[in-house]
Amino acid sequence: MSFTLRQLHYFKALVEQRNFGRAAEACHVSQPALSVQIRALEEVLGGPLVERRARDVVLTPLGRSVLPLVDQALASADRLDRFARDQAGAASLSLGLIPTMAPYLLPGVLAELRAQNLSLRVHVREARTEQLLQALHKGELDAAVLALPVSQAGLTSVELFRDRFLLAGSEARLARLSQGAGAPRPTDLQPAQLMLLEDGHCLTDQALEVCGHDRAAAGINMGASSLATLSRLVAEGFGLTLMPELAARSELAAVPGLRLHRFPAPEPARTVGLVRRSSTYRARWFDDLERIIRQVGEGIVTEARKAPPPQPAEGLGAAG
Repeated sequence: MSFTLRQLHYFKALVEQRNFGRAAEACHVSQPALSVQIRALEEVLGGPLVERRARDVVLTPLGRSVLPLVDQALASADRLDRFARDQAGAASLSLGLIPTMAPYLLPGVLAELRAQNLSLRVHVREARTEQLLQALHKGELDAAVLALPVSQAGLTSVELFRDRFLLAGSEARLARLSQGAGAPRPTDLQPAQLMLLEDGHCLTDQALEVCGHDRAAAGINMGASSLATLSRLVAEGFGLTLMPELAARSELAAVPGLRLHRFPAPEPARTVGLVRRSSTYRARWFDDLERIIRQVGEGIVTEARKAPPPQPAEGLGAAG
């Protein structure tokens, strides 16, 4: 007797849900049907994969050993399925983006793909950098839009455009900060003034580096889960943050009271890049995607640089 892909999918769902009932619901089958298949898989593999408890399950040593192999098998099966579908029609690819880029880039990128009538179906995944890199290595993603550099073996990247950082806050806070000699620089920002995204976002690491602080600095508030949340908090006067140009126009339009201020030259920035596995053949889809994301991204940041800044409060220094 051998195992089936269905059994592997059921086992993966059980690991993720940690409950037979929830796993069955996620797989759209009855709980008894899922239990039977898990038992059958355990018989093939020679032992229990999970410890069964009243309300949850825990992986056994055998289950922990099997899980990475199951992940690889399911990822390979997914790639084979997409390959088969691609032969019958338009090519498909899985694209990952980090949360501080996805909401601002995706609408334009997907619209441009439709407008140019490219035979390319894009499946999107939004996740943090580390998760996207893992997915790339596993073959779950074909490419990812990230902040460079990415210095992991087996990955290749191309630069798309530069995304400068602006200082974001309420009108009153920016006015107080700018009183004195010249426009404020990133290193003028004190830890107690900063609000950043929660730990795990690469934008937080970049902001700390730009401002010359580390994670141990006392007073830095790193609790927001998204740029949208962060924009609303700083607009209400709870602190200051660094806002990428990529997000500037969208957040200004969505958040009354939010003000942005340019730093003096040289303006701090991040480099946006497209990353793929080095072993992946550089097919036409990669070149098309690179061209379109660069075109859309450069268009957004160029508009952000042309847009007139908000009218400063009394005493607010000119943007650099």
